[in-house]
Amino acid sequence: MQFEVWAPQSERVALLLEGTTRALAPDPERPGWWAADAEATDGDRYGFVLDDGPVRPDPRSARQPDGPDGLSAVVDHTLHDWQHDPPERGLRDAVLYELHVGTFTREGTFDAAGERLRHLAELGVTHVELLPVCPFPGRHGWGYEGVLPWAVHEPYGGPAGLKRFVDRAHGMGIGVVLDVVHNHLGPSGNHLPAYGPYFTDTHHTPWGAAVNLDAAGSDEVRAYFIGSALAWLRDHRIDGLRLDAVHALRDTRAYAFLEELSAAVDALADETGRPLFLVAESDLNDPRLTTARERNGLGVDAQWNDDFHHALHTALTGESQGYYADFAVSPLSALAKTLTHGFFHDGTYSSFRGRTHGRPIDRVHTPAHRLLGYAQTHDQIGNRALGDRLSATLSPGLQACAAALTLTSPFTPMLFMGEEWGARTPWQFFTDHQDPELAQAVRTGRRREFAAHGWDAEDIPDPQDPATRDRSCLDWDEPATEPHARVLAWYRRLVALRRETADLTDPDLAAVRVAYDESKRWLVFRRGDLRVAVNLGKDPAEIPLQGDRTRVLAAWDDVAAPGADGVLSLPPESCALLAPVR
Repeated sequence: MQFEVWAPQSERVALLLEGTTRALAPDPERPGWWAADAEATDGDRYGFVLDDGPVRPDPRSARQPDGPDGLSAVVDHTLHDWQHDPPERGLRDAVLYELHVGTFTREGTFDAAGERLRHLAELGVTHVELLPVCPFPGRHGWGYEGVLPWAVHEPYGGPAGLKRFVDRAHGMGIGVVLDVVHNHLGPSGNHLPAYGPYFTDTHHTPWGAAVNLDAAGSDEVRAYFIGSALAWLRDHRIDGLRLDAVHALRDTRAYAFLEELSAAVDALADETGRPLFLVAESDLNDPRLTTARERNGLGVDAQWNDDFHHALHTALTGESQGYYADFAVSPLSALAKTLTHGFFHDGTYSSFRGRTHGRPIDRVHTPAHRLLGYAQTHDQIGNRALGDRLSATLSPGLQACAAALTLTSPFTPMLFMGEEWGARTPWQFFTDHQDPELAQAVRTGRRREFAAHGWDAEDIPDPQDPATRDRSCLDWDEPATEPHARVLAWYRRLVALRRETADLTDPDLAAVRVAYDESKRWLVFRRGDLRVAVNLGKDPAEIPLQGDRTRVLAAWDDVAAPGADGVLSLPPESCALLAPVR
């Protein structure tokens, strides 16, 4: 097989393969590339030596048996015997489920997670969205400090374990989306700077020097990350990618990296006949991100909509700190705006940023499923001081309201693991850095951050303490007990209704109609003939419904159908879905 590596700054490059060293030759047709042919089989260990320096892992390594600093291992992707075809299901009409392999089960492996896929199939989700699975230091972590973006974290099960998980999910009709991080690599185990100009001081991000997408050498850097993305989709049969924090991809070139990536993924989709897609996390509220390339957009298929989350969160909790401030002024009004216009900040003033923010969505040309809606995510839970979920403070009734608003909204809904039964386990920030200085810096930084917001430093969980990760593992005994079983049944009912009711997947954002009473804390919105009513208040609500007579299709509490006057009586902290009387 051929071993090759891009190392434009080196004068000599050697391959160490199974204890034998041989020189690589410069590629005459590709400046900066070095290559050599050598006999190798699946599992053989190898690395590269640059200018007589230390042995380093292959930047395109698919497997790191001994972690980010160890030797790479050859992976023959043709050896996996795929048992199931990927489901022919794209993002339209999808219900996503965000899952962290390391805490979804106590074992924290792909195989253990695969044993729980039946639960997700019964819930009715269409896609599992895995948090990043690239190698990172130690055993446990969120995955966002990963390195080697072609490889799979060995403690999870490595590339073979990921393939087994994907194959098993496909056998149940569930697609798999993978969260990938292109905007930075972890502070430990990152060998890319030794190979070439993968990073640039031209731009800076919260993590330091930016990934080089527009300076000298950026053609190869772009090809590196695009190749990584295509490898997940091709070699592991992943169905879609979630792109982390694309606003941190500093790029001034006329042909934007995201546009180039979306074109490459679409080309692979055409080649394979599979509905592959990209979902971006963006803080910009810029609809050009999901606008088709033919209309001068970047062509990403969908983006997370934090504005919907923030409006919903403030309406449910009353929190008003930080970026919640603008939404908390009139939370039901903010929620109504996101339900009908997508973004809350669409050219409006953001007090958190101290400037106007965002741009309006073209509701005529933008189908609503291009926005993901959610009540909870790994970010919005894990970046809280104690990693507390909504279930830590909200009644089951308010959790049911959050579910109704998320799963019947015009957006593509996404759930965070355990949300569907109101899990009481927190999801906290945890790391397993092997470098003592880095471990202490993370520990101190986390406590300093929240101390500035009034927390006692001793109350902040130690990210390096194994107990922090253990507390964050789901308790799979909970779904069979109350009130969790009732919450789970409600989620299953809502997911089924979304699948069965065409009005709930209507992509026309402009067709959504909303009414609300800020002081009485009720809101009702209409999706076609279906009405969704929530009462977030502590008192019963009398909600006037207009139009034809309705019947109760589903309700959290026992609710009578509206009388001849069209008024729905809704108990405190409760919700109902209503359909026309035929």
